[in-house]
Amino acid sequence: MTPPRLTPVPPPSPPLEATLAAALTRAQQQVNQVVLGKSAQVRLAFACLLAGGHLLIEDLPGVGKTTLAHALAATLDLSFQRIQFTSDLLPSDIIGVSVYERERGQFEFHPGPLFAQLVLADEINRATPKTQSALLEAMAEQQVTVDGVTHALPAPFFVVATQNPLDLAGTYPLPDSQLDRFMLRLSLDYPDREAERALLAASDRRELIAQLKPCLDPAQVLQLRSAVAGVLASPALIDYVQALLVASRTHGEIRIGLSPRAGLALLNAARACALLHGRAYCVPEDVQSIFVGVAAHRLIPAGTSHRSRDELASALLAQVPVR
Repeated sequence: MTPPRLTPVPPPSPPLEATLAAALTRAQQQVNQVVLGKSAQVRLAFACLLAGGHLLIEDLPGVGKTTLAHALAATLDLSFQRIQFTSDLLPSDIIGVSVYERERGQFEFHPGPLFAQLVLADEINRATPKTQSALLEAMAEQQVTVDGVTHALPAPFFVVATQNPLDLAGTYPLPDSQLDRFMLRLSLDYPDREAERALLAASDRRELIAQLKPCLDPAQVLQLRSAVAGVLASPALIDYVQALLVASRTHGEIRIGLSPRAGLALLNAARACALLHGRAYCVPEDVQSIFVGVAAHRLIPAGTSHRSRDELASALLAQVPVR
């Protein structure tokens, strides 16, 4: 049963000026023209980006994970790099290296592919844990340190990582510490019959991506992120988020529940959802629409549980009422 609606008092002014709001709407529409039949997942990807998080897409090969990343970069005019993770990939291959310049008599840092505004970490769980962990500082601090020198990454900085299901050969499970760095995890799944028919009849996705025109630029993306931070979350809504956190820590089938950092991620993602709906305030539906994507990969089931992480997150959502 859907929890009762908590109706806030509408703010006196819209969250964005009309031109920027219209550009954001066009950006979502354009990505939906490339990634067919996945409007809910596209909206979640935009919410993750605008909330300042990083996105993990876990699904089978061939369902559009890479296409979504390419379409986001082209639509938002972000510099783009794709890193294909393999078992022999080294941390220096993604971060960069310091090379001794004989003419200058000193070491000079040569940035790796991580120095882009949108980085596609493709099949991240095919790399060794050592290489996976090289992303931790970058994702958390938007910087990397090489030979004791800190190098800032470009802004905005957004990592889209793809992951194959763990039952496929040649995978290394991501540690919980790295999973927690991803604000949101989603699956694209197979398209429905109508979307798949349109996909089969349309042009090649690579041709469509090459034809995309930017709807926003990096400066506007940063402006949107600032607007997300200003979206109102009422005390009652914060109580609701906190109740979800507490329920995750006391549930009999969950060994480790949601941390305060997970609560902040949930609140920020809900603010971004509100902004995407044209509101300057959050409602419980914003939290509910994002909760499974933000919470499920952070939950660690108890040994006696026979439910998946997604099922446990959905059970928490049904268990906690809106007061």
